[in-house]
Order: sequence, then structure tokens, then C-alpha cells
Amino acid sequence: MRFCLTLIAVLLLPVIPALAQDDSASNEQLVGELMAFHGSQAIVDVMTTHCYETTGLDGAYKTAADNWYLRNIGFLDLADRVIAMLGGGSEGQRKAAETYGGSQIMTAYNQAESKDSFCRAFLEQVESGALDIDQQLPDPLRRAQQISAAS
Repeated sequence: MRFCLTLIAVLLLPVIPALAQDDSASNEQLVGELMAFHGSQAIVDVMTTHCYETTGLDGAYKTAADNWYLRNIGFLDLADRVIAMLGGGSEGQRKAAETYGGSQIMTAYNQAESKDSFCRAFLEQVESGALDIDQQLPDPLRRAQQISAAS
């Protein structure tokens, strides 16, 4: 079951730039990390929709996605506010993070031995909150909260 949790963390790593030394590069790094919040949302949206459709329209997937969104909307809004405060982020960056997240989770799904097991494990991770932004990306979230509180 930890497979999906580990998988999501690994899938998002390329979205997050390497550590930087100066403030400008550090801000750019944080913007990239905050864009990964939207990649997380895409992963949940894509996979829950796909599993919903391939499991006979099991409403648990839609409910899980809705609940994930409700738990994480504040983090997504915070990310957008801080990205704007740092003068970074473009619609292209956000779309790239979303596309990357969605395509990577579908690749993992397509490579899974048991699609049904993959979907069930994914659903469990979404329902448990293990794929929530505060669980997956706690350091960028903490930095974004600090920046927001200081402004």
C-alpha cells in the first residue's frame, strides 16, 4: 500500500528543481516546488477518474477525489498566492506540472501488474490523506506558509 505513496513522491521529484544558493534561485526553486502542488492535484484527478471509469463507475473514487480537493484547496490557493508574491510562475509552468503528474501516474498504472490492485491501493492512499499536499510536500508548504505570514 505504501507503493502508491512512494510512487507519487518519486513522480514529483523531477518537477522540483535542485537546491539553489541565492535568493533569486531559491525563489525559483520554491516556485517549482509549489507548482508540484498542482502536479499532485493532477495525479489525484487523473487516477481517480481513470479508476472510476475502469472499475464500473465505483462512486468511491469520485468521493475520494472530491474529499482530497476539499482537504487541499487551501494549500493550492496558498501556493498560487506565494508564487505570485515571488513573481514567478506562468500558466505554462502550471500546465507542465499538471501534464507531467498526470502522464507519470498513468505510466505507472499502465506498468502495474494488476490494474485493479493499483486502483484499490491508490484509492486507499487518497482516502487516508497520505497523498495530501501537507503529507507529500511538507517543506515547500511550510516555507509558503512562512512567506505568506510575513507579508
